[in-house]
Amino acid sequence: MIELLLPADVSSAATRAETVPDGTLFPEEEALIARSVPKRRNDFATARACARRAMAGFGLPPVPVLHGHRGRPLWPEGIVGTLTHCTGYRAAALARATDVLSLGIDAEPHGPLPSGVRELVTLPAERERIGPPAPEGTGEIHWDRILFSAKESVFKTWYPVTGVELDFVEADLTIHRTDTPQGGDGSPGPVAAEGTFAARLLLTDPALPTTLHGRWRIEDDIVATAVLVRPDWREREGM
Repeated sequence: MIELLLPADVSSAATRAETVPDGTLFPEEEALIARSVPKRRNDFATARACARRAMAGFGLPPVPVLHGHRGRPLWPEGIVGTLTHCTGYRAAALARATDVLSLGIDAEPHGPLPSGVRELVTLPAERERIGPPAPEGTGEIHWDRILFSAKESVFKTWYPVTGVELDFVEADLTIHRTDTPQGGDGSPGPVAAEGTFAARLLLTDPALPTTLHGRWRIEDDIVATAVLVRPDWREREGM
């Protein structure tokens, strides 16, 4: 699913597997999770298995994917990339630094945000735009979950370039739906919905545009989002 949100010059890989065979990780990676609980180990390993498949898409040999501050993945020279993992979906996306300045992807279960989280991660204007939370199990779109995922993708795009933390309430998102609802009652099918979003950054940095644009998609109970910024974004914006 994530490949549908990204351009052709991005190499991506995804899996719905929760585990990978023993021996998949490099020793340097094993050392990072030696004391981690099984879920953390599985998330770490499956995401890195996806990363190496994405590397192969560029003809690159498999290498360890270690991490820096705040868990940011460290990629081979000349490569930018991003990882995501949630229950039921893991993915990686890589690009050449000559083609892409930065990118971020995120995947989440398509369901309402836990109680209290919505108010912590959204602005009043965003809550007004997306409306009240949809009840679980009704087949309606959970716009708050899309918003949360989109902000995760925005952060993953922002942080590697700026090295500065970006709080959830420091980006004001507007979400657009671009597909046609399925069925006369608007109820979703296997592909519930897809669309775009724009994130107006309330904390800005000259290295990035003040508004980041992305895409989102719901498929088989998973929400996926992606953001990408080109190196020549200033020329594209006429700056």
